Parts: sequence; C-alpha cells; structure tokens
Amino acid sequence: MSRPLSEKFGTVTSADAYDYGYGEVRDFLSTPHTARSYDWVITNPPFRLAQDFIERALAVARDGVAILARTVFLESVGRYDGLFRDRPPTIFAQFTERVPMVKGRVDQKASTATGYAWFVWRYDIPREPSRLAWIPPCRKKLERPGDYR
Repeated sequence: MSRPLSEKFGTVTSADAYDYGYGEVRDFLSTPHTARSYDWVITNPPFRLAQDFIERALAVARDGVAILARTVFLESVGRYDGLFRDRPPTIFAQFTERVPMVKGRVDQKASTATGYAWFVWRYDIPREPSRLAWIPPCRKKLERPGDYR
C-alpha cells in the first residue's frame, strides 16, 4: 500500500511486523507513538488484531484512520460494544470486486471468496451515522505491469 499512497501523500512512513522488503520492521501496537503524531494511519492489520490497531490508530492520527479489513469485521457484539457503538467509522467503503490478498506480495492470478472493505474514520466530518459507499470495479484500471515483479 505504501507505494501508491506515496503518489498521493507527500510523506509516507511505512512499517510492518515482518520484513516484506518495504519500510521498517516494527510492531505498531508495541512501538511507542505520540498522540496525534501522524496525519493519517492507513493499514491492513492482522484480522485478529484489527480492533487493537484501530484503537491505537485513533489515538495516533490527527486527521483520520483507514483500515482495510474483511467485510465480516462489521460483525460481532464485542466489536460493536467495544468500538462501533461509540466510535463508528465515518465511511464503510465496500469493494464491489473481490480483492485477493496474498501474504507479503501481489499476485496477478490470485483469487478469493473473501470480501474486503475500507473502514474510515475522518475527524473533519461531523459525527453522523456511518456512510456506506461502494468502490466500483477498478482493479484493471489501477494495476500496473510493475506491480507484479
């Protein structure tokens, strides 16, 4: 995600708990961060730690948080009680295409039966009910030959 984000944002600080060949190797949850020290926190956290990542990111970010997660992250009484009831995302953006996720790499031939969405908290929008948005088909338009080295 860091490479395309760097095309939009002036500075992108990248890190992961494992060495995937890009960014620093460090754990977001255990690394000290100053409150409001980054404009945005944009990440695809491990599913089982996504709520912990969101809670940490909401404290670290000044402008917003965007989490790429499985659509089923919406489900769960525990997540509703601990997160969504009092801090619902501003936007829930569902991919209309399936987004194949392959650990540590991009694979042009990968496929999946799993749905993914962006859960976005924006601090510049007054708190209202979450807005549902659909991300139209875009994979073919956005992919580049160099993505699959």
